[in-house]
This record gives sequence, structure tokens and C-alpha cells, in this order.
Amino acid sequence: MDTPHNEDQFVKLHDLVIGSTNVSGFLAELSGVAASTLSDSAGSLIECGVTLRRRKRSATVAGSSDRARELDRLEQVLGDGPCLASLETMKPVVLADVQTDPRWPEYRKILADNGCRAVLGVPLALDDSQAAALNFFASEPGVFSDAVIRKAEGFADLAGRSLRLALKIADARNLAEDLSAAMQNRTTIDLACGVIMAQNRCSQEEAMALLTKASSHRNQKLRDLAADVLARVSSGAVTTHFDP
Repeated sequence: MDTPHNEDQFVKLHDLVIGSTNVSGFLAELSGVAASTLSDSAGSLIECGVTLRRRKRSATVAGSSDRARELDRLEQVLGDGPCLASLETMKPVVLADVQTDPRWPEYRKILADNGCRAVLGVPLALDDSQAAALNFFASEPGVFSDAVIRKAEGFADLAGRSLRLALKIADARNLAEDLSAAMQNRTTIDLACGVIMAQNRCSQEEAMALLTKASSHRNQKLRDLAADVLARVSSGAVTTHFDP
């Protein structure tokens, strides 16, 4: 095992996780590193697409090139091909030559029309609610030897770990943003209730009931109506500030 090289890949992927601001950006950078890694191993130019599927979300597709991204996307549209087969078996799936392999005829025609002669699909290990795979494309047949496939599997192991971390960070960031938004909305509503209490000499419960009734009657979100109430008694829009 080429340990120094593996360590270098780990550092690159770690830096991608730390430097990415969202999952889509991470996948785009990941596809570039994957393509470079396998190109070095194969001694031939290899492009890479990557697809991430998450429950209740549309698939996210990225690629090291426009061609790789489009070929990956079209495979998802067709619902058939080596990358999807690798997700089903959780093992690498090779299409050694689009001219001689009889599998996936519709997708093979698309590959041939785009100058692609060989494909390698490699799954990434995630949890049950998520699935992802690397889709490697070569312009020459027979590029994906056993040695290249082993290199792809080793890279996929590191990539899967990095992607799991990137997804956890993204989920935590989204949760923090949702909580911050909820706190801001709650404060706006509470302030509006205070205004109504002062104007109507009523309790907080009664003020909230008045605000809720008006929101329903006007078919307006409670938070937006509360903001309108505050705007009418202030010189400008009222803002709330929270540290995430």
C-alpha cells in the first residue's frame, strides 16, 4: 500500500471538507480530486462524476468536467448504468468497452455519442438514508485495469468518510440556521404582542389571540404581520440579532 500517497489524499479530502461552504461545492471539488487520482494511476485522462441521493431531496450531481457531469446526470435520468449498478451491489462495476459490452444499450449509445469508451462506477459507503457513487469516464477502452480499480476503491473509502463528515457539518449548519430563524421570528412576534398589549391594555394571551386572528383573516404569515405591526410604531424595519 502506498501509505504516503494515501496520507496525501486524506489531507486533500480533509481540506475539502474544511474549506467547503455547502455539499454541492464539496462534491464538485471531490470529483476533481477523484479524476486526478485515477488519471495518475491509469496513466490516461479520466473524468469523474459524482451523484448523491438523500431522502426527500433531489439527487445532487457534480463532475470534474461538463461531460462527466452530463453523462452522470443522464444515467440518473435513464435509471440504468454501471454507476447505478454499483450502488445496488455496493461493489465496483466496470464497463470496459461500450462497443463490445452488451449491458445498458441505451446508456452505451449516449456514451459512444459523447466520445466515452469505458466507465467505472464505485459506490461510497454512507448511511441508510443516503447513497453516493463515483462515476469514472475514459475516452479509451480497457483503461480500468484491476490495479486502477483497486486504486478507485481505496480512494472511495477515504472519500466516503469525508462525505459523511461534510454531510454532518451541513446538517448541523442547517439546524443552526433554522433555530436562529425561529428565534428571530419568535422575538418579532413577542415584540408585536407587546405593542398590542400597550395599545389595547390587554394581557399577552389576549394580544397573541388578536394577532393570530388578524393573521388568519388576512391570510398573512404571523411573523410578517408582526413585523408590520412593529414597522407602524417604529421609524424603520425592526431587526433581531442572534449569534449562531
